[in-house]
Amino acid sequence: MRQIDGGEDNVLTRGDLSGTPQGGPLSPLLSNIVLDELDKELEKRGHKFVRYADDCNIYVRTRKAGERVKASVTIFIEETLKLKVNQEKSAIDRPWKRKFLGFSFSFHLKPKVRIATQSIQRIKQKIRQITSRKRPVFLGDRIEELNEYLMGWLGYFALADTPSIFKRLDEWVRRRLRMCLWKQ
Repeated sequence: MRQIDGGEDNVLTRGDLSGTPQGGPLSPLLSNIVLDELDKELEKRGHKFVRYADDCNIYVRTRKAGERVKASVTIFIEETLKLKVNQEKSAIDRPWKRKFLGFSFSFHLKPKVRIATQSIQRIKQKIRQITSRKRPVFLGDRIEELNEYLMGWLGYFALADTPSIFKRLDEWVRRRLRMCLWKQ
């Protein structure tokens, strides 16, 4: 379980299921079936939470409450559900300092959904790979590959409230493509 503590809300997140292949199509399905009991327990306790497969955030008001909830939920998961909680990935922290499914929150009075820094670094690395001058690929094929990747990425992160990130990324991709054109 990872626990996140944010001013008004704190979050508890993620316990990895052992024995389920990570990234496989069955992983989220099996996680949802097994962790349905966790959802019911959290609802019964009156916690605000969000969970996708084995990633889970539980929001509480104080750090002390976060520590108490982390301990009790860990006991529930390990003793009742017979699953192992990954303590290295579990934490108590502010929501804007953590990421969940590639997203994070801004630190404002009215928080906004933003793209996590790690997600931006990952897309830049992939774009560098696709637009590498060392790759002997025609520009048209490179653009097609880039479009396919970017359409999926933009579709996933479209709900983020950060249009400036998309604008800067667009400018950077155009510069990378110009570099490829000049190299040819």
